[in-house]
Amino acid sequence: MEKIIDEHKQGETLVTEHKNENGRKLFIESYGCQMNFSDSEIVASILAKEGFNTTQQLEEADLVLVNTCSIRDKAEQTVRKRLEKYNSVKRINPGMKVGVLGCMAERLKSKFLDEEKIVDLVVGPDAYKDLPNLIAEVDEGRNAVNVILSKEETYGDISPVRLQSNGVTAFVSITRGCDNMCTFCVVPFTRGRERSRDPQSILEEVQELWDKGFKEVTLLGQNVDSYLWYGGGLKKDFKNASEMQKATSVDFAKLLDMVAIAQPKMRIRFSTSNPQDMHESVLHAIAKHRNICSYIHLPVQSGSTRILKEMNRQHTREEYMALIDKVREIIPDCAISQDMITGFPTETEEDHQDTLSLMEYVKYDFGFMFAYSERPGTLAARKMEDDIPEDVKKHRLNEIINMQQKHSKYRTEQFLGKTVEVLIEKESKRSNKHWAGRNSQNTMTVFPKGDYKVGDFVMVKINECTSATLIGEAVGYSDNN
Repeated sequence: MEKIIDEHKQGETLVTEHKNENGRKLFIESYGCQMNFSDSEIVASILAKEGFNTTQQLEEADLVLVNTCSIRDKAEQTVRKRLEKYNSVKRINPGMKVGVLGCMAERLKSKFLDEEKIVDLVVGPDAYKDLPNLIAEVDEGRNAVNVILSKEETYGDISPVRLQSNGVTAFVSITRGCDNMCTFCVVPFTRGRERSRDPQSILEEVQELWDKGFKEVTLLGQNVDSYLWYGGGLKKDFKNASEMQKATSVDFAKLLDMVAIAQPKMRIRFSTSNPQDMHESVLHAIAKHRNICSYIHLPVQSGSTRILKEMNRQHTREEYMALIDKVREIIPDCAISQDMITGFPTETEEDHQDTLSLMEYVKYDFGFMFAYSERPGTLAARKMEDDIPEDVKKHRLNEIINMQQKHSKYRTEQFLGKTVEVLIEKESKRSNKHWAGRNSQNTMTVFPKGDYKVGDFVMVKINECTSATLIGEAVGYSDNN
C-alpha cells in the first residue's frame, strides 16, 4: 500500500470502553498509515481480555506501546523522541513496561533491545496474538521479542475495539502484507507476503459495525485490488489451487459486491489501490452500487515511465492514463487522489515535467506528496544513490504541491450549486455551530447544524468552497437514513 499518512492523527492515543474488572492500564500510541491505527485496535482488543483498560495518562500506565512506521525517516525520528519521553517517565514509574509494535519493530529489533536497551518488548505486525505470552515474559523481568512474519495471519477472528472518535466510520482490514516489490518501500519486508482474509469474517465484522450504529466502513489493505480468497493461503500460491478453489474464489470486485449487497445502507470506501492490479470489474462494482463511494485513491508515484521502471512499478505512464480514462468512462463522477514521490534517484528535469503533465491530464482531487527519502532495507537504498540535491527536491515538490492545490480548487468548484449527500461525522473544527462530514467523493463538507445529528445522511446544497472544503446548507435528509 502506498501509505497514506494523516498528519493530524500522528501520535493519537487509543481510548476504549472501560471495563471495571480490568486492573492494569495500557497507553497505546500510533504513528504511520491507517493500517497501523487499525492494528492498534486489534492489539487493544487482545489486551482487554488480558486485564488492560486504556488510559491517556502516560504517567499512570503499566504498559506503554507505540505502533510504529518505517515509511519515512520523519516518522522514525518522531517515534525515537517518544521512546525517550517514555523512558524519562519510566524513571519515575519503574514498574512501567515499554514496547514497540509494527514496522519499526521488525526492522530495528536488536537495536532497540540489545544495543540501546530502550524497550522491554518488541512485537512485529503478525505477532499480536502472542502479546499475552510476551507480556508474561516481561512481567517475569525478561525482555520479549516476536517479529516472525506469518504466511497465514490475517486477524480475521479478532473483533477490533474501535477508536471512539465518532462512532460513525470504521476501518475493516481485508488483506495483510504486500507482494509488490516497489524499490522505495519497506512494506514487503516489514509486513510480509500478501494474504487475504476470509470474506465471511469480513461480512460478519461489517454486520457487527452496522449493529453498533456505524454508517461507513473503509476496506483496508496494503493493496486491496489484489484481494483474493480461495480458502486461505498466499496470493502467489493461487496457481496451485484446485479447480474447485479457483471456481469459488473471491476477488476484490466480488468482495465489494458482497459487502454492498449485505449492507445496502452502509457507505463503503476502500484503500489503497494499485494501478497494476485494478481491474475493470472493480470499476463496474463501484458504478453498480450506490452505497460504494465514488472515490479511488490511485497512487502513481511518478509521471515518468523511466522512473516508474526504476521504482519497479508494474505499469507505464500510458497504462496509468488509460486506467484513468476507464475510470472516467465507467464512473463519471469519481474523485481520484494520488501519492507522488519527487526526487527519486536519477530523476531528471524531464522526468519531473512528465509528472507535472500527468497531473495536468488527471487533475487529481487531492494528493499526498513527498520528497524522496531513502529507507533502510529497501532495494533503492541498497542499489541506488540518493543523488538528487535537497534544494532540487524541495523546488520540485513545491511545484507539484502548487499544481495540486490549483487542481483541488478546480475540483471543489465543480460542486458549486449542486446538492450532495453528506454523512455527518463530527463538529466542524472552525465552528461549533456547524457539522462536518464527507460526500461520496471524500471531500469534507461543512454546513449549519440545524436539527441534524452525527451519523445522519444529509443532502447539502453547496454555495461556496475552498480547495479542500465544500461549504453549504442542508436541504433535508437523504433517503439513505
